Amino acid sequence: MKKIITTTNAPAPIGPYNQAVLSGNTLYTSGQIAINPTTNKLVLDDIKSETKQVMENLKAVLEAADMTFENVIKTSIFISDMHNFSLINDVYATYFDEDFAPARETVEVANLPKFVNVEISMIAVK
Repeated sequence: MKKIITTTNAPAPIGPYNQAVLSGNTLYTSGQIAINPTTNKLVLDDIKSETKQVMENLKAVLEAADMTFENVIKTSIFISDMHNFSLINDVYATYFDEDFAPARETVEVANLPKFVNVEISMIAVK
């Protein structure tokens, strides 16, 4: 059985999907981009601020499912420019204990929704 997870503390979906789906004890988040849920505006000042907003959006979705970053077992990071990898990684690393960090892939792509620079999705387990 699946349960739809939603929160007003993360941006509303911009298409026919949900912020996350809980199936049993496993949470699948949709990709988050740097939309500030309060202003509904993109945070594109620099790649670190953009990544921080993405991670805060994911944090809100995890919290809506009664989870934290400690529950995350896998992340997928999509970036528009691999030259930003280390800056994105600097911010991403502040959300995880390095000894228990999740599995991950980082992929450079041609474009992302709203032409942002980074999108991240997660899988978490209770």
